[in-house]
Amino acid sequence: MPLGRDSRFTWYGHSCIELVTPGGKTVLFDPWFSNPNSPKSASSVDRCDVLLVSHGHFDHMGQGDAVGIGSRLQPTWPCIHELSLWLARNLGGGRDQVIGMNAGGTVEAAGIKVTMVPAIHSAGDWNGDGNTTLYLGDPVGFVVELENGFRFYFAGDTQVFGDMRYIRELYAPEMALLPIGGHYTMGPREAALAVELLGVSDVLPIHYGTFPILAGTPAQLREELSSRGVQGVTVHELKPGETLS
Repeated sequence: MPLGRDSRFTWYGHSCIELVTPGGKTVLFDPWFSNPNSPKSASSVDRCDVLLVSHGHFDHMGQGDAVGIGSRLQPTWPCIHELSLWLARNLGGGRDQVIGMNAGGTVEAAGIKVTMVPAIHSAGDWNGDGNTTLYLGDPVGFVVELENGFRFYFAGDTQVFGDMRYIRELYAPEMALLPIGGHYTMGPREAALAVELLGVSDVLPIHYGTFPILAGTPAQLREELSSRGVQGVTVHELKPGETLS
């Protein structure tokens, strides 16, 4: 079933999403184009107006993919405060476009409203030069409002948490992009509860199928929604490179 909100969401595997908005802007989420399932390389990305990275793990920063895109295309990059400090030293020419913020804040970027919300996860990654972990700020999610008023929630990596009901109350997203793979994030059972708490009508599953350990599936999410008695929700199942519009 099409989304019908004048927007194009293309999934490139894992949590890597390319969105073309009603106003023709391109927004990239967690741009790990180097993931094993992506049919597109980071070097072939030729448009990015807004870049959103949920946290500092390699499979979201993209092992250099995000920094490379940010340096080359200089998108507006709203991000958690600590990540903005690191980018000021490591991004090169695009660092002037970085907007440091924190959970609860809202900024407007390229005519798009971006609200940062919490996530329950971790955010450090290995820093070989320092022989320790590199901390790039807390993990977060984003509620995005497009030019036509369409609002959706990109959860990043998270477990379901009760305050998702406040995301519903405060921002009323129509769609949620939720991790379902399990092990490092919530799986289908927990994601079904998240759908219920958020009250969304559409779900685009992410962060599954990249590796065998990320075993949750959209079919299992549909089963869990049915078990909870949650009706009227469309689970959009894409193959890497396919588009929901």
